[in-house]
Formats: sequence, C-alpha cells, structure tokens
Amino acid sequence: MTVMPTETNNTLDYLSLVREAKLVSGDANLPEIRIALLGDAATQHLVPLVKALMRRAGFNSVIYEGPFAGIELEVYDGESPFYRFQPDCVVLLNCAQALRGQYYARAGSAAEFVQSTIDRIEGIWRAIQTRSTALILQSNFALPLERLFGNFDQKLTDSLHSVTSSLNSRLAEGARSHAGVVINDIEAIASWVGRQTWYDQRLWFLGKSFCALDHLPLVARNIVQIVVASRGRVVKCVVLDLDNTLWGGVIGDDGLNGIGISSHGEGESFHHLQCFLRELSRRGVLLAVCSKNDMNKALEPFLMHPEMVLKREHIAAFVANWEDKAQNIRRIRDTLNIGLDSMVFLDDNPFERNLVRELLPGVIVPELPEDPAEYLTEISALNLFETTCFSAEDVKRTEMYRAEEERRQEQASYTNLEEFLSSLDMRIKVERWDDFHLARVAQLFQRSNQFNLTTRRLSEAQCRAMMRDSICLPIYATLSDRLGDHGLISVVTCDVSGTELTIRDWLMSCRVLARGVEQYLMSYVFDYAYRLGATCVTGDYIPTAKNGMVADFFARFGFRKVREEENGRSRWSLNVDEFQPPVTYIRPAEQNKLAEAASIMS
Repeated sequence: MTVMPTETNNTLDYLSLVREAKLVSGDANLPEIRIALLGDAATQHLVPLVKALMRRAGFNSVIYEGPFAGIELEVYDGESPFYRFQPDCVVLLNCAQALRGQYYARAGSAAEFVQSTIDRIEGIWRAIQTRSTALILQSNFALPLERLFGNFDQKLTDSLHSVTSSLNSRLAEGARSHAGVVINDIEAIASWVGRQTWYDQRLWFLGKSFCALDHLPLVARNIVQIVVASRGRVVKCVVLDLDNTLWGGVIGDDGLNGIGISSHGEGESFHHLQCFLRELSRRGVLLAVCSKNDMNKALEPFLMHPEMVLKREHIAAFVANWEDKAQNIRRIRDTLNIGLDSMVFLDDNPFERNLVRELLPGVIVPELPEDPAEYLTEISALNLFETTCFSAEDVKRTEMYRAEEERRQEQASYTNLEEFLSSLDMRIKVERWDDFHLARVAQLFQRSNQFNLTTRRLSEAQCRAMMRDSICLPIYATLSDRLGDHGLISVVTCDVSGTELTIRDWLMSCRVLARGVEQYLMSYVFDYAYRLGATCVTGDYIPTAKNGMVADFFARFGFRKVREEENGRSRWSLNVDEFQPPVTYIRPAEQNKLAEAASIMS
C-alpha cells in the first residue's frame, strides 16, 4: 500500500493529522523505518504529521528530532545521538527564512555567499556518508517574498531572489553527483500553494516554524513519499481508459475522424495528457489500456490517427473487451507481473472508478475532474510518480515488456518448454557491481518483492559501500536472447568467511521467471565457492507478504534447513561437494571475470 492517492488538502489537515498521530502505535506486522529530522527551523510540528502519514503508507516510523539549528553539531560528532540512532533516512530541513538572515548578515559578495553555503551543505552530506549509509533528503529553498529590485531582480546575480534560485540549481547539481542524496523540493510545494500563503512570518518570529501550519502536511507528505519510494513503493504502471479519457468522444460512435485529440481546439487537453503519459513511458512507467470496446476499434486511433501522440508501441498491455474493468486490470497485472498497489487507474467514468476501488483496493484511483482540462492538474497534485532512482534500463522498459509478449506468443507454437528455451539462444553476463550499473542494482533492491529471499532495502549509497567491501561478493546478471535484451535482471550478494560462503541477498526480476537464470547463477555461486576453497554454502530466507514464491528456493537445490525462527526466518546449508548443477539453456555471453579471478585466487 502506497501513500493514499486521495490525499488532497481535505485529507491533509494539520490538526486532524496531529490527532491521528496520537493513535499510532507500533505494529509488529509492519516494516520499520528510522527517520532523523535535522533542521534550522523548528521540527516538532512536523514529527506527528510524518508519523501519521508513514502509518497510512504501511510503515512504522521511529523518528529522531535533532536540536534546533544543530545540524553541524550532530553530523560532525561521530558520537552524537544522531549517529547512535542509526537512521535509515536523514531529512535535512533548511528553510528560506534562516537563509534570508544569513544572506543579510554576509560579509562578502553574493557569489561568495552561494559558494560557502553550497560548500557547507555538501560538507554535511560528506560527513553523514562517512559514518552512515542513510538516504539523505536535502530540502531546497522556497523563493523569498521580497524582490529587492522588483522585476529587475531577474537580471541581477546578487539579489536575494537570484541567490536563492542559484542555490536551488547548485543543490540539484550537487545531488546528481552524490549517490544517496535526493532533493526534497520545497520550492515546488511553495510555488504550488503560493508564496503569499506559504510563509507565516509571525510564526517564524515566535517559534521558527518552517512554514504556515496549513501547508506543513504537504511538507510531511513530500518526505513520506520520498522515503516510501526509497523502499520500492513506486507506481510502475498507469492503466488507461480510452473514450473521454485519452481522447474526447467515443471511438465506436464518433469514428476515427470524430474523436477530439488534436493539439488545438477541444482536443488540446487530451493531447497534453497524452504527451505527459508518453514522457512517463520514456522514464520507465508502463502504460496499459483497459477499455470497454471492440479490440479493433480501440486499436484504430493508435494505428491510424495522425494526431495520436501515443502509439501502439507505447502500450505494454492492451485489453479491450466488454468485461468488467476490475477483472481486466487483474489480467493486466498478471501479464506485467506487478503488484496491484503499483498501478494507477485513470478513467473519466465515476462508476468504473468506484468499481475498481471496491474490488481492487490496492489500485490507486484518482478522482478525475469532470473537465478534461483539469486532468493533469489533479494528477500532478497527487505526485503519484515519486522515485529515488533512475537507470538507463528504465527507458527500455516498455520495449522489454513488448518483447516478452512476443516470447509468450512464440512459446505457444512449441510443443514443450525445453524446446522453446533452447531456441531462444539465451546469453548471460555475470559481473561484480560497478558504477555504471549501480543505479539499476539499487533499483532492484528497492523494488523487487516477489523473487527476493530477504527483501533487504538497500540505497545506492549502501550498495556502493558493499561494492567496495573486499569481503563481500556482490554480482549482477544481465540476460539477452535472439528476441531482445532483458537488461540487468538479477542481483546476488555473498560473504566469504573461512570455509563458508553465505548468500546474503538473492533477487530477480519476475520478467525472467522460468528461464533458468536462478539455476545458472546457483551453479555460478557453487563454482565460485569451490574455486575459493569453501566447503559449504549457506543462506537465509525471510518470509514477507509477497515473497512466497521463493519459500522453497533453497530446498529446490538440495539445501537442508538447519534452523528456523519464530518469525519464519530460516537458515539453509549445502556442502559444496554435494551440489548437483541443474540443466539450463543459458550460455555465458563472455568469460566471467569473477570466475577467472576466483581461479587465480585458488
């Protein structure tokens, strides 16, 4: 369950959230996230809001509140309560009001002020990352109310307005080069609600309040959405109705020339929505169609309308029939092999929206306005597409799913699975993690739920630390075949201690289930263990609500269960000389450098 999609200003009331937080208690069935709040504004009003929204998102939150304006005191002292707290996420809340006071008290030029401020903030990042692998959420600055030169502020580099804009730009640039740092875009919130209401100067003077209390829930929601996204709770697919959602009119009644879809006139709002959706597709969010229509009619605009922005190749799953939409969304879920809670359903019809809400409560269903011109405004207000990572493979995701559909169709023409797998000419590459693939590795840790033995959620910074750990063996696997490239599809980490090699993590994209990838990698792990002189391989399975498919993972390879705890966690072991390599139809793309290195070490 993600942050509730219907959280508008009506459900983000400050006093209601404070009351809600008082009722929050620990739930042993929910995962825990430890959040540290450090700021140069008062944070006590923010704590209950974060706690309440984290519970709505399905998490227990333990929150550490640093002393007012004590960021440097905390992060530069390795023995501080902040480090003893061992946070998973650190929220650095720098406010525009404190910045204004620092700017007015500056001794040097505006350029020197910008540079010294950036140096100070990046120094804080480095200090934290030296001692912690926590994700850092760095706020940027809301633009100031005052314009010292009026509109001429835009031409000057030393006005407060220009300095703040420059700092925001520099912060974004710095975050790009610091893995494990993401921007908490406070300026976006302030601009959305309007700076005139964002600031409460009286509350700042009296109690150093970050902003007006009415808007503080939006700050809390921003923090929670980033934190939840870092744990893999992201939207992976937008399911689209067609008539009066993706275009104006009804294709079955109005025909190809009668629907509104052009970039001007009555179709302009639909044109803009399609442009937005196409950009989502380009960044890796899957698009699917769920329409009550004849298939041929539903496809017609995608194939033949000259002003249609979205084409058939943008759609990863296309379902058009006269059955109920809840059932069809389940089909789309099964086709794409993703969770219902990672799907957004857009439909102009209130009946269809309510049906999906009732029958599929995990699906996010925004309440679209009656006026199509307001669709994008409503979708943008909910900030549904938060993420903390982006990899090169994201841009190829739709193409990969389309290729997978081609594989499924081709498989039907073969008499047995073995014959089909052999025909694919599958090639695998197994390597130690590297900087180029690290973003995708972290993405798998954050988003893989079903094929995941332990479901550890590691940030990019934590993955980088493992990559540099000589004791750890962190490997990734990429897979390709004659129909296309699956990309980076599996991650395995192992530790070697004496004569024992321990599997710490094993996760895999469900797109390549039943291909033989896990069999190939298990043979690789045992071969590596043999070359290093290890006598046994061990590993843990930690059950979750979603990873039941790998409950018998170790047993399938002949491992024996040597321990089981009350929470269901189990330890498994198999001697290296007892392992029987399974048959696979996968061949190495090239000689594995890791296997070669192990051979040299032995």
